[in-house]
Amino acid sequence: MSELAYTDFRSFVEEAKKISDFRIIENADWDAEIGALVESTAELVPQPPMLIFDKVKGYPAGFRVCSLPYAAYRRVALALGLPTDKTKLETLRLAARKVRSAEPIPPKEVSTSPLFENKLTGADVDMLKFPALRFHENDGGRYFGPGGGLINRDPDNGYVNTGTYRMQLHDKQTLGIWMSPGQNGRQICAKYWEQGKSCPVVASFGQHPMVFMPSYTKFPYGRSEMEISGGLMGRALEVLRGPITGLPIPASSEIAIEGEIPPPSEEARAEGPFGEWPGYYSGGTGGTGENQPIIRIKAIYHRNDPILEDEAPLWPGAVKMDLHISAGVLWDQLESAGIQDIAGVYNHTSYMTVVSIKQKYPGHAKQTGQAALSCAAANRNGRYVVVVDEDIDPTNMKEVLWAMMTRVDPPTNIDIIDGCWSTPLDPRMPPEKRDNKDHTNGRAIFYAVRPYHWKDKFPKVSRSSRELREKTIAKFKGVIPFPGT
Repeated sequence: MSELAYTDFRSFVEEAKKISDFRIIENADWDAEIGALVESTAELVPQPPMLIFDKVKGYPAGFRVCSLPYAAYRRVALALGLPTDKTKLETLRLAARKVRSAEPIPPKEVSTSPLFENKLTGADVDMLKFPALRFHENDGGRYFGPGGGLINRDPDNGYVNTGTYRMQLHDKQTLGIWMSPGQNGRQICAKYWEQGKSCPVVASFGQHPMVFMPSYTKFPYGRSEMEISGGLMGRALEVLRGPITGLPIPASSEIAIEGEIPPPSEEARAEGPFGEWPGYYSGGTGGTGENQPIIRIKAIYHRNDPILEDEAPLWPGAVKMDLHISAGVLWDQLESAGIQDIAGVYNHTSYMTVVSIKQKYPGHAKQTGQAALSCAAANRNGRYVVVVDEDIDPTNMKEVLWAMMTRVDPPTNIDIIDGCWSTPLDPRMPPEKRDNKDHTNGRAIFYAVRPYHWKDKFPKVSRSSRELREKTIAKFKGVIPFPGT
């Protein structure tokens, strides 16, 4: 396994500057202006540059915000320790292999870290010292995350979970947190709440990319994200023992907090609204509709000149994450489920998963689509699964839509399945279901493949072969500025 070219988030940012476009922007306002600029860049620019905001309005130089670090697949390749000169599909294949082959490595406890350069406790705790963003213009407040991770421990078996959740800045010593029903972090909190206890937590921000990526990927309950981080890095993740909670804190973090989440019956606050990943305000314009848990902060630790990572969701037409390791996890889970000859897996959004296969037998496409719907990496929040032939690049939406338009017979090639695991954030969820906490929805599987029993008689495509296109692009890239060359 190749060694990573960086050791933490700030060194990743420096390495990313060497292999891709970036912009340093000064004097931007944390109140909606940064969000609008990030969103516009992600909407309008193919392979968007990484944006680094310094001297944010009201904050000193050095307290930076980094946006779109993974919006270009070459930066994702860098994060994963993969070659940065491959195509997007080749990068996806290499990423899937790395995820499949990575052996979990338990974290290693250390006693020192630059994270402890600054320690704030008691009356000195002040989250307002960091340039948290009100990202969308109608958000109900400023937010940390989802560019960070919440860490808590199962009181029954000791399992430590790392999850990615949005955290609203209520005041200098209090954060609000939204954890969707069924999420591992919320399940652990509930075990404490049922006993009338507060759940000890750590939250870290500005994380090592191989700490952040597993934290937002759906793994089965009990599988340690920190061990997965170690496997992806090829070495043990170094952690500090939290002086207050005893929980592991990734030593490479830019900022971390220790605190507790009391039972919502003891204390909870209005949260949101917040522009979420479907491209709508969660729960409508009034927020989530009920008070949400809070984090009482007992200590803050941060490096000198800390960098906040902005991963606030964008509507699906803007690229925030150009390649998700969840696609590699799903690829692995599909193969473990016995699916043969997978040519590619890609998540265009949380709503749309595409799997490319080389059909080997009757029913192969249907087996693939239903398996993808059932695998842990894709069975929450989804809407569509599309199965395509191996000649279709699953990362290329134009090719996927072409296959859907020309290889799907609506009466026979679309399956509708109801009662699937969803989330209150789903904008299409009827109000009565949301009120009844029936957080389920329907899914559609499109079999956009040549019909197996007469695939040899299916019309031959007229488009140039992928090999010819790649050869021609390489030859003439100095004449025509092809994207990605």
